[in-house]
Amino acid sequence: MRLLFASLASHGHIYPLLPLAFAAREAGHEVIFATGEEFLDDLRSAGLKVALAGGSLGDAFTEAHPGSRHGISPEVATKVMSKVFGDVMPRHVVHDLGPVFDEFKPDLVIHEVANAGAGMAAAVAGIPALAHSVSRGSAAESDAAVSEAMRPFAAELGLPEPGDQALLLGNRCLDIWPDSLQAATFVAGVDRIPLRPVAWSPPGELPEGIRDKTRPLVYLTLGTAFGHAGVLRAAIDGLSRLPVDVLLSAGPTVWVDDLGAAPDNVRILDWVPQAELLPHVDIVVHHGGSGTTLGALGAGKPQLIMPQGADQFINAEAVLAAGTGARLLPGELTADAVAEQVRTLLDSESVQAATQRVFDEIAAMPSPEEIAARLPALAG
Repeated sequence: MRLLFASLASHGHIYPLLPLAFAAREAGHEVIFATGEEFLDDLRSAGLKVALAGGSLGDAFTEAHPGSRHGISPEVATKVMSKVFGDVMPRHVVHDLGPVFDEFKPDLVIHEVANAGAGMAAAVAGIPALAHSVSRGSAAESDAAVSEAMRPFAAELGLPEPGDQALLLGNRCLDIWPDSLQAATFVAGVDRIPLRPVAWSPPGELPEGIRDKTRPLVYLTLGTAFGHAGVLRAAIDGLSRLPVDVLLSAGPTVWVDDLGAAPDNVRILDWVPQAELLPHVDIVVHHGGSGTTLGALGAGKPQLIMPQGADQFINAEAVLAAGTGARLLPGELTADAVAEQVRTLLDSESVQAATQRVFDEIAAMPSPEEIAARLPALAG
């Protein structure tokens, strides 16, 4: 089969699709990955054929809201987000995918849920499509706002009026969230195909001493999009008081120099190969992005989530409800609170038991290799 994977241009949107893309290629399918220009070289380096589809998310937000986004009300922020994902990006993606479809002639399109444009383009071209989850299912109010934003462009394309779970375009969903953490409305209202989440990051060498550590190891990160030096500094100050070692990945949005001096038990790096690191840590302290949240769960690690934006707050709620970790909201974040929460999580038998239950649940989900073998049937 000829498979076209499509994602918006963001680490958190692209990386969750890559395990299935690689598994499909290894299964003998011809695979091409379509996304924004800034990620094409990275995907080529990972061995994938690529195609350009969609601009940058930053440009899309500027197009949707030309003024400053700082200090806008939650209502305006929801409208801007909905316009970006329901109108601006779909228009760019549909425009770009037309020539790609003509040349590559895919038998199946697999689009991450936020990339509605790829689902729209497939529907217009009469190509079967599957959605691929990244974040947990959307809340009813945000889904309604996206549906409203999608309506004019869908009408222009001659597509049915968007309804519930509009970003899915009516397609079945390859869902990487285990039932116990997925939103109940999503479980009830979507035709889901379970797919085991597999952590992926560009390969690299683990820092020295990780494999033969002698004390509990804390992995601290705010991911690739929501870095904040003040939040990381508070976490550093709290963790420095505990009998643990800390490995901090600053990511692309924080300058290491802005974090100040590192205590003796803290190592600060620009980047680490997260997928390779997670099996070796004892706890993950992070922002609550879907990739890191699922990566920690899939590695059987408790987590302390310090949500900053996007889907991080609902991910933190799910982890808290499942008993697999704790949460510190922005107004609760202090060095003392971080120290206390991490100390409690490391000592808690109930958290360890809940984390093991979710680990077992994820391990029982169909692997990317199993789903890759089923794609011809799913396309049919």
